Amino acid sequence: MSPTPTRKQFLQQAGLLSAATLLGPLTGQASIMAQAPDKRVRIGLIGCGSVSNMYLPHLSKSPFVELVSTCDIIPERAQQAAAKYNIANHYPHIDQLLAGAPFDLLVNLTNMQEHGRLNRLALLAGKHVWSEKPMANTYREGRALLELAVQKKRRIWGAPAVVQSPQFAFMAQAIRDGKLGKVSAAHAHYGHLGPDWSAFFYEKGGGSLPDLGVYNLATLTGLLGPAKSVMAMTSIVTPTRNTTNKGQIPVVAEDNAMVLLDHGNGVLSHVQCGFNYFDPYGHEGKGQEKPTITVWGTKGNLALIGYDWAPFGVDMATTDNEKGDRFATDAGAYRWEMGASVIAECLATGKEPLIHPEHALHVLDIIEAARKSGDTGQRITLQSTFRWPVV
Repeated sequence: MSPTPTRKQFLQQAGLLSAATLLGPLTGQASIMAQAPDKRVRIGLIGCGSVSNMYLPHLSKSPFVELVSTCDIIPERAQQAAAKYNIANHYPHIDQLLAGAPFDLLVNLTNMQEHGRLNRLALLAGKHVWSEKPMANTYREGRALLELAVQKKRRIWGAPAVVQSPQFAFMAQAIRDGKLGKVSAAHAHYGHLGPDWSAFFYEKGGGSLPDLGVYNLATLTGLLGPAKSVMAMTSIVTPTRNTTNKGQIPVVAEDNAMVLLDHGNGVLSHVQCGFNYFDPYGHEGKGQEKPTITVWGTKGNLALIGYDWAPFGVDMATTDNEKGDRFATDAGAYRWEMGASVIAECLATGKEPLIHPEHALHVLDIIEAARKSGDTGQRITLQSTFRWPVV
């Protein structure tokens, strides 16, 4: 794996933006990052449910982080999280969080339907934002958030952080170095039987695409470049679900999706995701040792071993080595919950992360286009883009 590039090297590799509409936001965001002081970043975390049980241990170990406050609409959860991680403040509402003990970065781990609204409030209050996926409910809302961030001289980023993994870096470098010849196609899949701890996964604004497919869409666009157009089919396989917080509910958002992407230059990719997949490795993917993402070219192929949110190897076979070998086997070097820790380090040191908000917004645009294509049967042309190559 190539060493992580310096900020200067990254910007040189990234090149100029092809879309003039993105130039202003990116330029503004980059200049803010360059001015970031070398310090510990104070964090206010909202949403103390299951995802926080992964984020808080990681954040608490970061030398670049000071955990200032927790917040949750169920006050006991915020109080318990604060006590467990020695956090001085806890609040039952975002208004109290934003008006309370000062902090620099909001880490938003709430239900996905609330992300856009809460992220906007944080930006208006002068906070940087790291948001679990998606960072908004629509592409239009997400663009408005990014514009607001630039106006307020603040930064916003959205999960997933898959581009930070050494496995992603190896695959991107192999493609860039021509190891696969001319790349032609890729496939990715991710699914399980669906979560039962909250109804929001199945309500309007939820669905398997923003919860599961978002990882694969971020990885494939990161490797192959922005998608030019989308065709998709979506469906609901299980019409009702039993959930812990609301009992039995009707399923409104898609729980099954097949998405085709045209990346230009003849390159096509496919993502499948759903909440109706028997997976012997379960929701956590423990023990998964099979490819979940494959990329083919005229001279070789790549296979990501493990899920892209928890990868631990890449198999590569080429015309020079048809049997192939496994590379990038440093399991544990990347964890899906490390995004906020990465951002805190970058804010503290002035480094520029590989994660960019335009990439997250492009993935959100794809999700909206996939749903529109599924409803209409049409191929949907995309207008969004992001700076590529990532690595």
